[in-house]
Amino acid sequence: MGILDGKRILVTGVLTDASLAFGTARLAIEEGAEVVLSGAGRALSLTRRVARKLPGNPDVLEIDVTVPEQLAAAATELATRWDRLDGLLHAIGYAPPEALGQGMFGAGWDEVAVALNISAYSLKALVEHFGPLLEAAGNAGGASVVGLDFDATVAWPVYDWMGVAKAALESLTRYLARDLGPKGIRVNLVASGPVRTMAAKSIPGFGTFEDTWKQRAPLGWDVNDSEPVAKACVALFSDWFPMTTGEILHVDGGVHALGA
Repeated sequence: MGILDGKRILVTGVLTDASLAFGTARLAIEEGAEVVLSGAGRALSLTRRVARKLPGNPDVLEIDVTVPEQLAAAATELATRWDRLDGLLHAIGYAPPEALGQGMFGAGWDEVAVALNISAYSLKALVEHFGPLLEAAGNAGGASVVGLDFDATVAWPVYDWMGVAKAALESLTRYLARDLGPKGIRVNLVASGPVRTMAAKSIPGFGTFEDTWKQRAPLGWDVNDSEPVAKACVALFSDWFPMTTGEILHVDGGVHALGA
């Protein structure tokens, strides 16, 4: 018997089998959940391909979080098969090249707006469109929204406007926790250490994190292992955190707790 038996969870952001979203989806299925994935645009074919590597080959919904019509259509489609949504994983983030590794003056508003829209506002957009299904689960005992984060309390090398977007995501999580708590919906983030995913590889200078994180982390750190983050997400989806919301759970080997 798994800790997610009977749960129904939507997982966004699965691009490759190295992604944190893939690791979370796989563990959720192993723990008894029924899972549906989402993909968007040119990456949709990648999501469908990698879905075949998961137990049961989960269905994939097309969701571009910047297109309200796609969000509405996906929510309608999911409502035809599920009467509730127990969990939603927000694993979506993107910043244009000008917004990464160029300092804070390398990007204009057009590039910054893209980063904020896809990396932060999209959490609100997903929760809004899938709100009725989440509320149904909330009324039946509780629903859980989990987002993937990279600690935004400090300024990191090369992370630039994505760091600002993550700070917005962290703040948004607290406000959503305030608004959705009365409906039985929890909203939390998992702040991961660096993991060698497709998204990470797109960040110039990502090797800087890889080279130093393991040495700095009191517990050590493996940039090729998504399982610790997946376990944290699955735990938050379970019924074991019924009174936890608006929280940022760090899964980074302990680096966040240290000074310079």
